[in-house]
Amino acid sequence: MPQSLANILVHVIFSTKKREPFIQQEVMSDLHSYMVGIARSHGSHVHEIGGIEDHVHLMISLPRTISIGKLLEEIKKGSSKWIKTKGGNYNGFSWQRGYGAFSIGQSSFDNLRKYIQNQKEHHKKLSFQDEYRLFLKKYNIDFDEKYVWD
Repeated sequence: MPQSLANILVHVIFSTKKREPFIQQEVMSDLHSYMVGIARSHGSHVHEIGGIEDHVHLMISLPRTISIGKLLEEIKKGSSKWIKTKGGNYNGFSWQRGYGAFSIGQSSFDNLRKYIQNQKEHHKKLSFQDEYRLFLKKYNIDFDEKYVWD
């Protein structure tokens, strides 16, 4: 086959370091746009992005040319540098070291998009940590609590 084609949809979740509520409303939209731009510059398409003050969700198409780890390293590194330019409140900002990346099928696309769009509503009832644990269990990922959080 002369051409390589792929449609790899991934749901990514990561938080601020120690789940600190750093991401304030006044920068959230611009931060998300900046993250989308970084992903695009690496050949990835962000179908949806959302979150609240302490974490972010991305629904992305992973290109054939970059690993999920490298793409997220670039998104986190670039967005961390960007947010630190937004004033003294953000000087200590950083993302957690790790992330969760979950494969999704095309049939889950619309439901996941709605889920990400409604993050504010979800987190009126559920903490980020509880949400993350649910995803780990849903995807049968064994984990040790002492290594999940930083």
